[in-house]
Formats: sequence, structure tokens, C-alpha cells
Amino acid sequence: MTDNALDQQPMPDMRAVHGDITVLKVDAIVNAANPSLLGGGGVDGAIHRAAGPGLLRQCRQLGGCETGEAKLTDGFDLPARFVVHTVGPVWQGGHNDEPALLASCYRQSLRAAASRQCRTVAFPCISTGVFGFPSDQAARIAVDAVKRTIARLDLVLEKVIFCCFSDDDFQRYTDLLGQR
Repeated sequence: MTDNALDQQPMPDMRAVHGDITVLKVDAIVNAANPSLLGGGGVDGAIHRAAGPGLLRQCRQLGGCETGEAKLTDGFDLPARFVVHTVGPVWQGGHNDEPALLASCYRQSLRAAASRQCRTVAFPCISTGVFGFPSDQAARIAVDAVKRTIARLDLVLEKVIFCCFSDDDFQRYTDLLGQR
């Protein structure tokens, strides 16, 4: 698909917000999870704490998740109806398919959300925390993967939010999305 074909596809409202993904009122939030899906630090820990013990119980039944894949659970005590758990790659210098695996996280997360007819989805900055993926590169991959997936799958999305915890990430995404 050419870039011109992408430009011709209607895109949902795509924007960056600065804040806490656990308070967003969307159909699905994406969790930058670890392979066990049993909680951890960063956004993963915050989502598990905000969702309550039901999330951990449901995650235990999923049997973990491979890097680049995604699995969906209920949102429990979160304002979001669903949580899409995806495992981003650990940065190893970019020579172990990290960019392709990160793009897969976004594609698979959108597919999982679409399976439940989600119209609004919020993503954190996947793999840029303790997994060490360079933030500039990760942001470009995220925006490109979301645009391409929406165009190819003809998803019925109204809004995609890139929820940024840091000021730098927020500025990076607003620049990429042309927000003012």
C-alpha cells in the first residue's frame, strides 16, 4: 500500500494526551505488559492496581502472551470496558526484529479491540520504559503501524489516543500527529 492510499482512507481522530491511561473513558486501553500478564511495574502495574483483583484473576487464565502478540480482558474497575495486553520487545540494539515486533504490538492490539467492536482505543508508549526502546523510533513506529492497520483492516474506529506519561513523549507524539 502506498502512502497515497493511506492518505485516501478515512482516519479516526488520532491524538496525543498527557496523563494517566487508567483514567481514560475509552472502550479499550492497551497495557504494555510483561509476558506473564500478571502485573509488573510502570503502566502494567498501574493498570493492574486500578482495575482491581478481577484483572489478575482473568489474566491468570490466559497463559501469558508472546512478544508482539495481544490478548484481551475485561476492564473491571477501570473506566475502559476492556484491556488489551501486549508484550513489546526489549531493545537489544535493533538487530533482533525489535521494530517489527513493536509494530506487531500495535496491529495485534487493534485487532483485539476490533474483535469487541471497540470504537475508542488508548495506547501507552509501548516498550520505551524499562524495555529500553528508543522513544523517537518507537513513536514513529506506533503512529505508522496504527495508520496502516486501520487502512488495511477497514476498522470502525472513532478515536485513537496515544497516552503519554512524560512531557517528552507527549511533545514527540503531538509533533508526529500534527497537533497544535
